[in-house]
Amino acid sequence: MNCSTCNGHIRAVNGKTKQYNSFKYYIEKLTLIDLKKILSQIPDPEIPVINIVELGIVREAKMVAESEAEIIITPTYSACPAMYNIEEDIIKLFKEMGITAKVITVISPPWTTDWITDEAREKLRVYGITPPEKGADKDHLNKPKPCPRCGSENTKQISRFGSTLCKASYQCNDCLEPFDYFKCH
Repeated sequence: MNCSTCNGHIRAVNGKTKQYNSFKYYIEKLTLIDLKKILSQIPDPEIPVINIVELGIVREAKMVAESEAEIIITPTYSACPAMYNIEEDIIKLFKEMGITAKVITVISPPWTTDWITDEAREKLRVYGITPPEKGADKDHLNKPKPCPRCGSENTKQISRFGSTLCKASYQCNDCLEPFDYFKCH
């Protein structure tokens, strides 16, 4: 027999009826993978084609109590203005699920573009932003940046800072289109 409100299973124990709320049980058993799936619903406020998990800023996520989650994030830049919005989005999303989220920001080790997933790199390219090369420890400043539209490496830097601090402005000398490059660090 199931409850008409929550559809949880109702079972008789020692002659008494006991209800097992399946949603409550589900919340208690959320794993890191489950929590990251939930967090992947939150887009980056500055680059909405990728989410905060793909961007690599979600370091850890775990249930610390029956309806309380702890989410550890690392900013892409120490002065990244999007981090406040991301924290609010995390809290709001979990609150809608009946879970209190505690968001902790850690800065060590510092975030690196190597934490961006391959899928997110491709999404950036399709969106018109040249993704960062892998190997943040290497010198990428003097390498040509391929145009995300035509693929040409005949490009020039217009400004070391683009639409956000984490990007630089470039222009393709072949198709003449301007584009952002997501800087390595």
